[in-house]
Amino acid sequence: MNSSSFSSLALSPAMLANLTQLGYHEMTPIQAASLPVVLDRRDLIAQARTGSGKTAAFGIGMLQRLNPAWFAVQGLVLCPTRELADQVANELRRLARFAANIKVLTLTGGMPMRPQIASLEHGAHIVVGTPGRVADHIQRQTIDLSTVQTLVLDEADRMTDMGFYEEMSGIVSMTPARRQTLLFSATYPDDIRQATAPFLRDPVEVRVESRHDDSGIVQRFIEIGAGPDARGAAVAALLDHYRPQSTLAFCNTKAHCRELADALHAQGYTALALYGDLEQRERDEILVLFANRSCSVLVATDVAARGLDIQQLEAVINADISRDADVHIHRIGRSGRGKEAGLALTLVGPGERKWVKAIEQDQGTAVAWEALEALAPAAGERLQPPMRTLCIQGGKKDKLRPGDLLGALTGDAGLAKEQVGKINVFEFNTYVALERGIAEQAAERLAAGNIKGRPFRMRFIDA
Repeated sequence: MNSSSFSSLALSPAMLANLTQLGYHEMTPIQAASLPVVLDRRDLIAQARTGSGKTAAFGIGMLQRLNPAWFAVQGLVLCPTRELADQVANELRRLARFAANIKVLTLTGGMPMRPQIASLEHGAHIVVGTPGRVADHIQRQTIDLSTVQTLVLDEADRMTDMGFYEEMSGIVSMTPARRQTLLFSATYPDDIRQATAPFLRDPVEVRVESRHDDSGIVQRFIEIGAGPDARGAAVAALLDHYRPQSTLAFCNTKAHCRELADALHAQGYTALALYGDLEQRERDEILVLFANRSCSVLVATDVAARGLDIQQLEAVINADISRDADVHIHRIGRSGRGKEAGLALTLVGPGERKWVKAIEQDQGTAVAWEALEALAPAAGERLQPPMRTLCIQGGKKDKLRPGDLLGALTGDAGLAKEQVGKINVFEFNTYVALERGIAEQAAERLAAGNIKGRPFRMRFIDA
Protein backbone atom coordinates (compact mmCIF):
# COMPACT_ATOMS: atom_id res chain seq x y z
CA MET A 1 0.00 0.00 0.00
CA ASN A 2 1.26 3.51 -0.81
CA SER A 3 2.54 5.01 2.46
CA SER A 4 1.61 8.54 1.30
CA SER A 5 -1.99 7.50 0.67
CA PHE A 6 -4.64 8.42 3.26
CA SER A 7 -5.92 4.84 3.02
CA SER A 8 -2.69 3.71 4.69
CA LEU A 9 -3.91 5.38 7.91
CA ALA A 10 -6.38 3.98 10.46
CA LEU A 11 -9.24 6.22 9.36
CA SER A 12 -12.95 5.41 9.21
CA PRO A 13 -14.40 4.47 5.79
CA ALA A 14 -16.66 7.56 5.96
CA MET A 15 -13.68 9.83 6.58
CA LEU A 16 -11.71 8.25 3.70
CA ALA A 17 -14.69 8.59 1.35
CA ASN A 18 -15.02 12.28 2.21
CA LEU A 19 -11.29 12.88 1.71
CA THR A 20 -11.51 11.32 -1.75
CA GLN A 21 -14.52 13.49 -2.57
CA LEU A 22 -12.60 16.58 -1.46
CA GLY A 23 -9.67 15.67 -3.71
CA TYR A 24 -7.34 14.57 -0.91
CA HIS A 25 -5.57 11.67 -2.60
CA GLU A 26 -1.93 11.82 -1.51
CA MET A 27 -0.65 13.19 1.78
CA THR A 28 1.59 16.24 1.68
CA PRO A 29 4.97 15.82 3.43
CA ILE A 30 3.72 17.46 6.65
CA GLN A 31 0.60 15.28 6.67
CA ALA A 32 2.62 12.08 6.10
CA ALA A 33 5.04 13.01 8.90
CA SER A 34 2.51 14.16 11.49
CA LEU A 35 -0.78 12.28 10.96
CA PRO A 36 0.47 8.91 12.31
CA VAL A 37 1.69 10.74 15.44
CA VAL A 38 -1.62 12.62 15.81
CA LEU A 39 -3.67 9.43 15.38
CA ASP A 40 -1.45 7.76 18.00
CA ARG A 41 -2.60 10.54 20.37
CA ARG A 42 0.93 11.77 21.04
CA ASP A 43 1.78 15.43 21.57
CA LEU A 44 3.43 16.95 18.51
CA ILE A 45 5.71 19.80 17.49
CA ALA A 46 5.54 20.26 13.72
CA GLN A 47 7.47 22.82 11.71
CA ALA A 48 5.51 23.77 8.62
CA ARG A 49 4.41 26.96 6.93
CA THR A 50 0.96 28.09 5.77
CA GLY A 51 -0.04 26.33 2.56
CA SER A 52 1.70 23.04 3.40
CA GLY A 53 -1.52 21.20 4.28
CA LYS A 54 -1.16 21.45 8.03
CA THR A 55 -4.87 22.09 8.70
CA ALA A 56 -5.68 18.60 7.44
CA ALA A 57 -2.66 17.27 9.36
CA PHE A 58 -4.26 18.21 12.68
CA GLY A 59 -7.91 18.35 11.55
CA ILE A 60 -8.20 14.74 10.40
CA GLY A 61 -6.79 13.44 13.68
CA MET A 62 -9.00 15.75 15.75
CA LEU A 63 -12.16 14.77 13.83
CA GLN A 64 -11.34 11.05 13.92
CA ARG A 65 -11.31 11.19 17.73
CA LEU A 66 -14.43 13.35 18.07
CA ASN A 67 -17.81 12.09 19.32
CA PRO A 68 -20.57 13.91 17.32
CA ALA A 69 -23.25 12.86 19.83
CA TRP A 70 -21.48 14.73 22.66
CA PHE A 71 -22.18 18.47 22.37
CA ALA A 72 -19.12 19.75 24.19
CA VAL A 73 -15.95 21.53 23.06
CA GLN A 74 -13.73 18.56 22.22
CA GLY A 75 -11.28 20.36 19.94
CA LEU A 76 -9.74 23.84 20.33
CA VAL A 77 -7.57 25.52 17.68
CA LEU A 78 -5.81 28.81 18.48
CA CYS A 79 -4.68 30.96 15.52
CA PRO A 80 -2.80 34.30 15.49
CA THR A 81 -5.20 36.17 13.19
CA ARG A 82 -8.87 36.33 12.38
CA GLU A 83 -8.12 35.59 8.72
CA LEU A 84 -6.27 32.37 9.53
CA ALA A 85 -8.96 31.31 12.04
CA ASP A 86 -11.66 31.72 9.36
CA GLN A 87 -9.56 29.75 6.87
CA VAL A 88 -8.94 26.90 9.34
CA ALA A 89 -12.58 26.74 10.44
CA ASN A 90 -13.81 26.52 6.83
CA GLU A 91 -11.38 23.71 6.05
CA LEU A 92 -12.37 21.81 9.22
CA ARG A 93 -16.04 22.08 8.19
CA ARG A 94 -15.18 20.52 4.83
CA LEU A 95 -13.23 17.73 6.51
CA ALA A 96 -16.13 17.16 8.95
CA ARG A 97 -18.67 16.38 6.20
CA PHE A 98 -18.12 12.65 6.75
CA ALA A 99 -20.36 12.82 9.86
CA ALA A 100 -23.65 14.60 10.46
CA ASN A 101 -24.03 17.63 12.74
CA ILE A 102 -20.42 18.37 13.64
CA LYS A 103 -20.42 22.01 14.67
CA VAL A 104 -17.28 24.13 14.15
CA LEU A 105 -17.48 27.59 15.74
CA THR A 106 -15.18 30.55 15.04
CA LEU A 107 -14.39 32.95 17.90
CA THR A 108 -12.41 35.99 16.76
CA GLY A 109 -12.20 39.68 17.59
CA GLY A 110 -13.81 42.31 15.41
CA MET A 111 -17.07 40.35 15.53
CA PRO A 112 -20.04 40.92 17.89
CA MET A 113 -19.76 38.99 21.16
CA ARG A 114 -23.46 38.25 21.69
CA PRO A 115 -23.98 35.89 18.70
CA GLN A 116 -20.82 34.01 19.73
CA ILE A 117 -22.18 33.58 23.27
CA ALA A 118 -25.49 32.31 21.86
CA SER A 119 -23.67 29.80 19.62
CA LEU A 120 -21.65 28.53 22.59
CA GLU A 121 -24.86 28.08 24.59
CA HIS A 122 -26.18 25.82 21.81
CA GLY A 123 -22.98 23.75 21.94
CA ALA A 124 -20.00 23.29 19.61
CA HIS A 125 -17.68 20.35 18.97
CA ILE A 126 -14.68 22.38 17.77
CA VAL A 127 -13.77 25.99 18.50
CA VAL A 128 -11.32 27.87 16.28
CA GLY A 129 -10.33 31.23 17.68
CA THR A 130 -7.80 33.95 18.30
CA PRO A 131 -6.23 34.00 21.78
CA GLY A 132 -7.64 37.42 22.68
CA ARG A 133 -11.27 36.53 21.94
CA VAL A 134 -11.10 33.04 23.50
CA ALA A 135 -9.58 34.63 26.63
CA ASP A 136 -12.49 37.13 26.65
CA HIS A 137 -14.98 34.24 26.66
CA ILE A 138 -13.12 32.53 29.49
CA GLN A 139 -13.25 35.74 31.52
CA ARG A 140 -16.99 36.03 30.87
CA GLN A 141 -17.42 32.32 31.73
CA THR A 142 -19.21 31.78 28.41
CA ILE A 143 -16.95 28.90 27.31
CA ASP A 144 -16.11 25.63 29.05
CA LEU A 145 -12.78 24.11 28.00
CA SER A 146 -12.76 21.30 30.57
CA THR A 147 -13.85 18.82 27.87
CA VAL A 148 -11.09 19.60 25.33
CA GLN A 149 -9.39 16.44 24.06
CA THR A 150 -7.24 18.03 21.34
CA LEU A 151 -5.60 21.45 21.60
CA VAL A 152 -3.90 22.91 18.50
CA LEU A 153 -1.57 25.92 18.64
CA ASP A 154 -1.43 26.94 14.98
CA GLU A 155 1.47 29.22 13.98
CA ALA A 156 2.64 29.32 17.59
CA ASP A 157 5.66 31.47 16.69
CA ARG A 158 3.44 34.20 15.26
CA MET A 159 1.08 34.12 18.27
CA THR A 160 4.06 34.53 20.62
CA ASP A 161 5.59 37.31 18.49
CA MET A 162 2.27 39.15 18.37
CA GLY A 163 2.18 39.31 22.17
CA PHE A 164 -0.40 36.57 22.80
CA TYR A 165 1.74 34.40 25.06
CA GLU A 166 -0.07 35.30 28.30
CA GLU A 167 -3.49 34.65 26.74
CA MET A 168 -2.26 31.34 25.27
CA SER A 169 -0.89 30.26 28.64
CA GLY A 170 -4.14 31.19 30.39
CA ILE A 171 -6.23 29.29 27.83
CA VAL A 172 -4.02 26.19 28.05
CA SER A 173 -4.42 26.19 31.85
CA MET A 174 -8.22 25.92 31.41
CA THR A 175 -7.96 22.68 29.40
CA PRO A 176 -7.51 19.19 30.90
CA ALA A 177 -3.96 18.14 31.76
CA ARG A 178 -4.46 14.85 29.85
CA ARG A 179 -5.33 16.53 26.56
CA GLN A 180 -3.38 16.02 23.33
CA THR A 181 -1.46 19.16 22.30
CA LEU A 182 -0.38 19.75 18.70
CA LEU A 183 1.91 22.72 18.05
CA PHE A 184 2.47 23.93 14.48
CA SER A 185 5.03 26.62 13.78
CA ALA A 186 6.87 27.92 10.70
CA THR A 187 9.96 28.47 12.85
CA TYR A 188 10.85 26.98 16.24
CA PRO A 189 13.71 29.00 17.73
CA ASP A 190 14.93 28.53 21.30
CA ASP A 191 12.75 31.28 22.81
CA ILE A 192 9.56 29.72 21.38
CA ARG A 193 10.74 26.24 22.42
CA GLN A 194 11.30 27.41 25.98
CA ALA A 195 8.02 29.34 26.14
CA THR A 196 5.86 26.46 24.87
CA ALA A 197 7.63 23.58 26.69
CA PRO A 198 5.12 23.67 29.62
CA PHE A 199 2.23 23.09 27.19
CA LEU A 200 3.55 19.73 25.90
CA ARG A 201 4.08 16.22 27.28
CA ASP A 202 6.91 14.20 25.73
CA PRO A 203 6.21 15.59 22.23
CA VAL A 204 7.28 14.00 18.96
CA GLU A 205 9.04 16.58 16.77
CA VAL A 206 8.69 16.59 12.99
CA ARG A 207 10.12 19.08 10.54
CA VAL A 208 9.33 19.32 6.87
CA GLU A 209 11.57 21.43 4.69
CA SER A 210 9.13 23.53 2.74
CA ARG A 211 9.88 26.47 0.52
CA HIS A 212 7.90 29.47 -0.54
CA ASP A 213 6.61 29.33 -4.08
CA ASP A 214 8.50 32.24 -5.64
CA SER A 215 7.16 31.70 -9.16
CA GLY A 216 4.94 34.81 -8.88
CA ILE A 217 7.81 37.02 -7.69
CA VAL A 218 9.92 39.18 -10.01
CA GLN A 219 13.49 39.15 -8.64
CA ARG A 220 16.15 41.70 -9.56
CA PHE A 221 19.70 42.03 -8.23
CA ILE A 222 21.37 45.45 -8.28
CA GLU A 223 25.10 46.06 -7.89
CA ILE A 224 26.07 49.09 -5.77
CA GLY A 225 29.28 50.90 -4.89
CA ALA A 226 31.29 50.88 -1.68
CA GLY A 227 30.51 54.35 -0.30
CA PRO A 228 28.92 54.77 3.15
CA ASP A 229 25.72 56.23 1.66
CA ALA A 230 25.53 53.85 -1.31
CA ARG A 231 22.85 51.53 0.12
CA GLY A 232 20.57 54.33 1.31
CA ALA A 233 20.81 56.09 -2.06
CA ALA A 234 20.14 52.81 -3.92
CA VAL A 235 17.06 52.01 -1.80
CA ALA A 236 15.72 55.54 -2.49
CA ALA A 237 16.35 55.07 -6.23
CA LEU A 238 14.41 51.77 -6.19
CA LEU A 239 11.50 53.35 -4.33
CA ASP A 240 11.40 56.29 -6.77
CA HIS A 241 11.52 54.02 -9.81
CA TYR A 242 9.10 51.23 -8.80
CA ARG A 243 6.88 53.35 -6.49
CA PRO A 244 5.57 50.49 -4.31
CA GLN A 245 2.98 51.63 -1.77
CA SER A 246 4.12 49.10 0.82
CA THR A 247 7.75 47.94 1.10
CA LEU A 248 9.55 45.72 3.61
CA ALA A 249 13.31 46.45 3.56
CA PHE A 250 15.63 43.95 5.26
CA CYS A 251 18.91 44.82 6.97
CA ASN A 252 21.30 42.37 8.63
CA THR A 253 21.90 44.50 11.74
CA LYS A 254 19.92 46.70 14.11
CA ALA A 255 22.36 49.58 13.54
CA HIS A 256 21.83 49.48 9.77
CA CYS A 257 18.05 49.35 10.30
CA ARG A 258 18.14 52.60 12.24
CA GLU A 259 20.57 54.25 9.79
CA LEU A 260 18.55 53.33 6.70
CA ALA A 261 15.19 54.38 8.20
CA ASP A 262 16.71 57.73 9.27
CA ALA A 263 18.29 58.26 5.82
CA LEU A 264 14.98 57.54 4.03
CA HIS A 265 13.05 59.73 6.46
CA ALA A 266 15.46 62.61 5.82
CA GLN A 267 14.70 62.29 2.08
CA GLY A 268 10.95 62.58 2.63
CA TYR A 269 9.91 58.91 2.72
CA THR A 270 7.62 57.57 5.44
CA ALA A 271 9.96 54.95 6.90
CA LEU A 272 10.10 53.22 10.28
CA ALA A 273 12.65 50.82 11.76
CA LEU A 274 11.75 47.55 13.52
CA TYR A 275 14.41 45.72 15.51
CA GLY A 276 14.80 43.67 18.67
CA ASP A 277 15.47 46.34 21.31
CA LEU A 278 12.18 48.20 20.94
CA GLU A 279 9.63 48.32 23.76
CA GLN A 280 6.40 46.44 23.09
CA ARG A 281 4.41 49.71 22.82
CA GLU A 282 6.82 51.07 20.18
CA ARG A 283 6.76 47.79 18.25
CA ASP A 284 2.95 47.67 18.35
CA GLU A 285 2.70 51.25 17.08
CA ILE A 286 5.18 50.69 14.24
CA LEU A 287 3.39 47.53 13.12
CA VAL A 288 0.00 49.27 13.26
CA LEU A 289 1.25 52.12 11.05
CA PHE A 290 2.78 49.78 8.49
CA ALA A 291 -0.06 47.24 8.41
CA ASN A 292 -2.75 49.91 8.04
CA ARG A 293 -0.84 51.61 5.18
CA SER A 294 0.08 54.83 7.03
CA CYS A 295 3.77 54.09 6.50
CA SER A 296 5.29 53.14 3.14
CA VAL A 297 8.57 51.52 4.19
CA LEU A 298 9.30 49.22 7.14
CA VAL A 299 13.02 48.59 7.66
CA ALA A 300 13.53 45.43 9.73
CA THR A 301 15.92 42.72 10.81
CA ASP A 302 15.00 39.09 10.11
CA VAL A 303 14.31 38.37 13.80
CA ALA A 304 12.09 41.43 14.25
CA ALA A 305 10.13 40.64 11.06
CA ARG A 306 9.32 37.09 12.19
CA GLY A 307 5.60 36.64 12.71
CA LEU A 308 4.52 39.78 10.85
CA ASP A 309 1.09 39.50 9.32
CA ILE A 310 1.18 42.16 6.59
CA GLN A 311 -1.33 42.07 3.77
CA GLN A 312 -0.78 43.83 0.40
CA LEU A 313 3.01 43.90 0.63
CA GLU A 314 4.06 45.08 -2.83
CA ALA A 315 7.85 44.87 -2.59
CA VAL A 316 10.70 43.40 -0.58
CA ILE A 317 14.08 45.16 -0.74
CA ASN A 318 17.12 43.35 0.60
CA ALA A 319 19.17 46.41 1.57
CA ASP A 320 21.68 43.86 2.91
CA ILE A 321 21.87 40.56 1.07
CA SER A 322 21.34 37.56 3.35
CA ARG A 323 24.24 35.16 3.76
CA ASP A 324 21.77 32.28 4.05
CA ALA A 325 19.92 31.24 0.88
CA ASP A 326 16.98 29.88 2.92
CA VAL A 327 16.59 33.23 4.68
CA HIS A 328 16.64 34.94 1.28
CA ILE A 329 13.78 32.74 0.07
CA HIS A 330 11.82 33.37 3.27
CA ARG A 331 12.30 37.14 2.88
CA ILE A 332 11.17 37.39 -0.72
CA GLY A 333 8.26 35.00 -0.07
CA ARG A 334 6.56 37.76 1.88
CA SER A 335 5.85 39.55 -1.40
CA GLY A 336 3.52 38.16 -4.04
CA ARG A 337 1.13 36.31 -1.74
CA GLY A 338 -1.86 34.58 -3.29
CA LYS A 339 -2.51 35.69 -6.86
CA GLU A 340 -0.72 39.02 -6.48
CA ALA A 341 2.56 39.56 -8.36
CA GLY A 342 5.52 40.18 -6.06
CA LEU A 343 8.68 42.23 -6.44
CA ALA A 344 11.98 41.39 -4.70
CA LEU A 345 14.99 43.69 -5.14
CA THR A 346 18.41 42.76 -3.71
CA LEU A 347 21.37 45.12 -3.35
CA VAL A 348 24.80 43.58 -3.84
CA GLY A 349 27.87 45.43 -2.60
CA PRO A 350 31.56 44.82 -3.33
CA GLY A 351 32.66 41.39 -2.14
CA GLU A 352 29.06 40.07 -1.87
CA ARG A 353 28.86 38.17 -5.18
CA LYS A 354 29.59 34.90 -3.31
CA TRP A 355 26.22 35.19 -1.53
CA VAL A 356 24.51 35.67 -4.90
CA LYS A 357 26.21 32.47 -6.12
CA ALA A 358 24.82 30.62 -3.07
CA ILE A 359 21.31 31.87 -3.93
CA GLU A 360 21.76 30.80 -7.58
CA GLN A 361 22.86 27.32 -6.48
CA ASP A 362 19.90 27.08 -4.11
CA GLN A 363 17.40 28.24 -6.75
CA GLY A 364 19.02 26.23 -9.54
CA THR A 365 18.97 29.20 -11.90
CA ALA A 366 20.94 32.37 -12.64
CA VAL A 367 19.60 35.58 -11.12
CA ALA A 368 18.55 38.61 -13.19
CA TRP A 369 20.62 41.78 -12.81
CA GLU A 370 19.49 45.38 -13.21
CA ALA A 371 21.75 48.42 -13.53
CA LEU A 372 21.15 51.08 -10.88
CA GLU A 373 21.89 53.94 -13.30
CA ALA A 374 19.13 52.65 -15.63
CA LEU A 375 16.45 53.17 -12.97
CA ALA A 376 14.90 56.58 -13.63
CA PRO A 377 12.46 58.08 -11.12
CA ALA A 378 8.83 57.60 -12.13
CA ALA A 379 6.84 60.71 -13.04
CA GLY A 380 4.86 62.55 -10.39
CA GLU A 381 5.36 63.55 -6.78
CA ARG A 382 6.94 61.24 -4.24
CA LEU A 383 4.39 58.62 -3.26
CA GLN A 384 2.63 59.21 0.06
CA PRO A 385 0.93 56.45 2.08
CA PRO A 386 -2.80 56.30 1.34
CA MET A 387 -3.78 56.42 5.04
CA ARG A 388 -3.07 58.42 8.21
CA THR A 389 -3.39 57.00 11.71
CA LEU A 390 -5.43 58.68 14.43
CA CYS A 391 -4.52 57.60 17.97
CA ILE A 392 -7.43 57.81 20.43
CA GLN A 393 -6.42 57.80 24.09
CA GLY A 394 -8.80 55.08 25.15
CA GLY A 395 -8.82 51.34 24.65
CA LYS A 396 -9.91 48.02 26.10
CA LYS A 397 -9.82 49.40 29.64
CA ASP A 398 -12.46 51.92 28.51
CA LYS A 399 -14.43 49.07 26.90
CA LEU A 400 -13.85 50.55 23.42
CA ARG A 401 -14.40 48.16 20.51
CA PRO A 402 -13.75 48.57 16.76
CA GLY A 403 -17.50 48.80 16.12
CA ASP A 404 -17.79 51.80 18.45
CA LEU A 405 -15.19 53.74 16.43
CA LEU A 406 -16.62 52.70 13.08
CA GLY A 407 -20.08 53.78 14.23
CA ALA A 408 -18.81 57.17 15.39
CA LEU A 409 -16.85 57.75 12.17
CA THR A 410 -19.65 56.73 9.81
CA GLY A 411 -22.24 58.50 11.99
CA ASP A 412 -21.21 61.83 13.54
CA ALA A 413 -18.04 62.19 11.44
CA GLY A 414 -19.96 61.45 8.24
CA LEU A 415 -17.44 59.08 6.62
CA ALA A 416 -18.19 56.22 4.24
CA LYS A 417 -17.12 52.79 5.54
CA GLU A 418 -14.57 52.59 2.70
CA GLN A 419 -12.76 55.69 4.03
CA VAL A 420 -11.96 53.94 7.31
CA GLY A 421 -9.13 51.42 7.34
CA LYS A 422 -7.92 49.09 10.08
CA ILE A 423 -8.97 49.77 13.67
CA ASN A 424 -6.62 48.37 16.34
CA VAL A 425 -7.78 48.48 19.95
CA PHE A 426 -5.07 48.06 22.62
CA GLU A 427 -5.33 48.27 26.40
CA PHE A 428 -4.96 52.07 26.65
CA ASN A 429 -4.96 53.34 23.04
CA THR A 430 -6.92 52.79 19.85
CA TYR A 431 -5.45 53.36 16.38
CA VAL A 432 -7.73 54.19 13.45
CA ALA A 433 -6.54 54.39 9.82
CA LEU A 434 -8.27 57.14 7.83
CA GLU A 435 -8.01 58.03 4.16
CA ARG A 436 -5.27 60.69 3.95
CA GLY A 437 -7.36 63.27 2.10
CA ILE A 438 -10.19 63.36 4.66
CA ALA A 439 -8.26 62.47 7.83
CA GLU A 440 -7.95 65.99 9.34
CA GLN A 441 -11.61 66.84 8.75
CA ALA A 442 -12.76 63.46 10.13
CA ALA A 443 -10.65 63.88 13.28
CA GLU A 444 -12.10 67.35 13.91
CA ARG A 445 -15.65 66.03 13.64
CA LEU A 446 -14.86 63.04 15.84
CA ALA A 447 -13.23 65.26 18.48
CA ALA A 448 -16.28 67.53 18.50
CA GLY A 449 -18.57 64.60 19.36
CA ASN A 450 -18.52 61.64 21.72
CA ILE A 451 -17.58 57.96 21.45
CA LYS A 452 -19.86 55.73 23.52
CA GLY A 453 -21.15 58.89 25.17
CA ARG A 454 -17.70 60.08 26.26
CA PRO A 455 -15.10 62.51 24.91
CA PHE A 456 -11.61 61.11 24.24
CA ARG A 457 -8.34 62.93 23.54
CA MET A 458 -6.84 62.11 20.16
CA ARG A 459 -3.83 62.91 17.99
CA PHE A 460 -2.33 61.87 14.64
CA ILE A 461 0.72 59.62 14.55
CA ASP A 462 2.76 60.06 11.40
CA ALA A 463 5.66 57.88 10.30
